[in-house]
Amino acid sequence: MALSDCVTKIDSQGKELLEHGSALFPVACYHDDLQQMDVPWHWHEELEVFIVSEGTAVVTSGKEKFVVHQGEGFFVNSGVLHAAWRKDESPCRFHSIVFHPRLVGGSVDSIFWQNYVHPLMDNSSLEYMLLDKSQTWHTKILEFIEDAWQLCKVESHGYEFLVRDHLSQLILHLSDAHPVTQKHVSEKSIRDHERVKIMLQYVQNHYGEALTISNLAAQASVSESECLRCFRNVIGRSPVQYIKQFRIQKAAELLAATAMKVGDIGALCGFQDSSYFVKTFREYKRVTPAEYRKQHQT
Repeated sequence: MALSDCVTKIDSQGKELLEHGSALFPVACYHDDLQQMDVPWHWHEELEVFIVSEGTAVVTSGKEKFVVHQGEGFFVNSGVLHAAWRKDESPCRFHSIVFHPRLVGGSVDSIFWQNYVHPLMDNSSLEYMLLDKSQTWHTKILEFIEDAWQLCKVESHGYEFLVRDHLSQLILHLSDAHPVTQKHVSEKSIRDHERVKIMLQYVQNHYGEALTISNLAAQASVSESECLRCFRNVIGRSPVQYIKQFRIQKAAELLAATAMKVGDIGALCGFQDSSYFVKTFREYKRVTPAEYRKQHQT
C-alpha cells in the first residue's frame, strides 16, 4: 500500500468517494500537501487521524476552527463534515490515515465493535479532537498515528498486523479518555445539517452553472434567509463563499491535471468572465491560474 497524495472526490451529498485501502485491508495513508490543494468540505464513513509534519494547518468542522501546528494532530469521527487548509503562505504537509471502523472493530457482533468502536462512533461529544500534547494520552495517540503511518510507508512483512494494533490502541485510548456521553443535539440542528447536505449536493452537481441563493434554497424547500442561516450555522460561511471556494478548487484540479485553456477552465467552473476568474483565483490561491499550473502540473 504505497503512500499517495490525497485527492478528495466527493459525491452529490459531500460524501467522499475515494476508496481508502481495500476490502481486504481498509486503511490508507496519505502525504497531504496543503500548499498544492486545500481539503474541501467532505465527510466519509471512515475514521481519520493525521499529524502535521510541516507548517501550520487550519482544520474546521462546522463553525469551529482549530489551528494545528507542526507535531500536533487531529481526529475526525465517522460521518463528520470537515475541511482543512494551510494557515499562511508557508508550506504545510501532514501525514494522514483514513481507516474503516471494521479494521479494528471486526464484525458488528464482536466485543471489539460493541464495547469500543461503535460507542466511540456513536459518541456525539467526540465528533473531532485536536491532539495538542496537552495531556499524556494525546502524546501516545500521536505516536500511534506516526508509527502506523511509517509502517504503511515501508510495508515490511507483517506490517498489516502492526498497523491494526496501533490503530486499535488509538481507539482504546480515545475511548478511555472520552467515555460515552451524549450531548443534546436539537432536532433543529439535525434538520439544518440535512438541509446543508442537500444544498451542497446541488452546488457540487451544478457548480459550472449560474447559481443563486434562490436556487439553493429551493433544493431544500426553505426561504433564502433560512438558506443563509443554515450555511452559517453548519459550516460557518455563506453559500456564496462556499460556491466560490468549490469552483476555485475544481479549477485548480483541472489546471494541474489537464492542458485546457485557462479561460475554458474558468467557464467550465462557473466563471463566465475570464478576468473575474483570474482575480478570484488569485484571491484564494495567491497566484494566477497560469502560475498555479506552472507550479503544480506534472
